[in-house]
Amino acid sequence: MEKATIRANVKDRFWKRYIDVVRNEVVPYQWEALNDRIPDAEPSHAIENFRIAAGESDGEFYGMVFQDSDVAKWLEAVAYLLEEKRDSELEALADDVIELLGRAQQPDGYLNTYYTVKEPGKRWTNLRDNHELYCAGHLIEAAVAYFQATGKRRFLDIMCKYADYIGTVFGRGEGQIPGYDGHQEIELALLKLYEATGNENYLKLSQYFIDQRGQQPHYFDQEKEARGETKPFWYDGGYRYHQAHIPVREQKQAVGHAVRALYMYTAMAGLAAKTGDESLKQACQTLWENVTKRQMYITGGVGSSAFGESFTFDFDLPNDTVYAETCASIALVFW
Repeated sequence: MEKATIRANVKDRFWKRYIDVVRNEVVPYQWEALNDRIPDAEPSHAIENFRIAAGESDGEFYGMVFQDSDVAKWLEAVAYLLEEKRDSELEALADDVIELLGRAQQPDGYLNTYYTVKEPGKRWTNLRDNHELYCAGHLIEAAVAYFQATGKRRFLDIMCKYADYIGTVFGRGEGQIPGYDGHQEIELALLKLYEATGNENYLKLSQYFIDQRGQQPHYFDQEKEARGETKPFWYDGGYRYHQAHIPVREQKQAVGHAVRALYMYTAMAGLAAKTGDESLKQACQTLWENVTKRQMYITGGVGSSAFGESFTFDFDLPNDTVYAETCASIALVFW
């Protein structure tokens, strides 16, 4: 099944007002924040991290392990604005950032400022916690969106090189890492990259990450042992937090971190649609019924617990302590 390209202009006064706010206020403000130019705000350092990784600035990595994803999300937002209406000044800013990403990319295709700057030599040693594949996924999504909006291939080529490298690192073959991401994202991003390029390797890699999740022996235990880590994971339940407690096709109830879960369900649905995989489709249907009929507020909010930003159990939908993170609602829209 091929995804249709939909070109639409939103003219409704309610929604158009919010789109204009994003274009005129939000994205420019975020650009200032990414460049540490907001008075009295904690520095982002996200752009500066890429400059350091590119060897163009001195300093240390600063921020969360997933700081790169802030730049990716900004670029993706810019792409959607450019698709609605081209803006030469905004496009030039984005092009400059994309060139910076290209300069920060390592010769083998790797692109992650945390490990390039702060922990070189330790790539892929903590997939459970450190968001390498999550950041890669958001960068891939941004690259696809930018290509679709502008027709420019530079960003897409950068991320294809990274995805090709990831495909050599992960898998069940000799010398490959039989692991998967701690925070799902790359699965759905690879499907978008497949749609944009027609390269079936990206489809197969997405399928690998989905099907490898939750298999025994458990990869998160193996990498934890390799790190010499002895303390138990903070969220009880055999990696239910990561939806990695059992293989995804056997899962019948939404559990754990809501955004992680819904990103994965989105990828599962997309993969089932593209491959005709009936068992994956049935798993999605079962999970959909559980989320929408047993774990969703009347407002559409999901993920009721602040502890772990997570799903809990059927019909546990308190009003006084509701969490229902915005990111989870957005992920539900994707699904």
